[in-house]
Amino acid sequence: MQVDFRERMEVKYRELLENYLNDQSEQALYASQKFSRKTIEHKISPEEIISLHKQLLMELQPDLPEKVLNSFDILLEVMVGYGLAYREHQSLRHKQQELKSEIEIAANVQQTLLGTKIPKVNGLDIGAISVPARHMNGDYYHFVQDENNCISVAIADVIGKGIPAALCMSMIKYAMDSLPENRMSPGGILENLNRTVEQNVDPSMFVTMFYGMFNPEMNRLSYASAGHEPGFFYSSATKQFTELTAKGLLLGVEKKTKYTEYQKEVKPGDMIILLSDGVTECRTDDGFIERETLIGFINNYIHLSAQDIVNNVFKDLEKFQDFQLRDDFTLIILKRNV
Repeated sequence: MQVDFRERMEVKYRELLENYLNDQSEQALYASQKFSRKTIEHKISPEEIISLHKQLLMELQPDLPEKVLNSFDILLEVMVGYGLAYREHQSLRHKQQELKSEIEIAANVQQTLLGTKIPKVNGLDIGAISVPARHMNGDYYHFVQDENNCISVAIADVIGKGIPAALCMSMIKYAMDSLPENRMSPGGILENLNRTVEQNVDPSMFVTMFYGMFNPEMNRLSYASAGHEPGFFYSSATKQFTELTAKGLLLGVEKKTKYTEYQKEVKPGDMIILLSDGVTECRTDDGFIERETLIGFINNYIHLSAQDIVNNVFKDLEKFQDFQLRDDFTLIILKRNV
């Protein structure tokens, strides 16, 4: 079939060349563009076209000066190198397109795999947003609502980005799904996950995690942290933000690590603000964003629903760093209404 195309190509190119030599029309040039697309489809190299051009020109214009014809030899050698580089470029471009397609599929699978529903419970308004810096997300958040309407929330961050971080986070999700139905305390959950990470994750990768459990009957938050970015607690009575301080070693560092558990009373109007370091490490030309600046952004929308707050804060911070998200961004707010 390729032989047949080459025969047709020679006939077609002769026709194009004759027409253009006779009248130099725009129509002939346009026809040559269509011809070039066909040659690319059939992987005809540039040097083949030049060789054919010289051959036909000698037939159509036998009285051309020898120097003109010899100049095609130089052009032919140049095009040999160009053709090799072009074919290598096309091959790399094709592989890049395949890789991009595979990454997009993997990102969609990850989004489905890591998906979690925001629970609904009377008196508690919850908002969450998680945006990856690249195709794959190295952040993870997860909600669980038990039979007593207790709300558990986990937010984790793999130190790293891209596919390795995403694969690690998928393993964390599987480990969390494998926890007992009755769920342990936040400290006990982190200890279980720590053993899983230590045994299954490459030693060069570490995971930070905050795990909290809100009891709606007692209006109390129990929580523990494995080296995760400190969140905030907003007191409606004092209109003040304070850090949710909690100490704990990153997951995967030491197998027998114990995690201290903390408690916080949550009154009407109070908010629990959880985040990944992609929020506090937003960068501008002047450096990292200050935590006070972040608090200011949150305070601007304090009167809105929890979901509207996280959405608006993300938009503000995205604009703040010229729409260049440099790290995975996750922000969660739990707001007590009554």
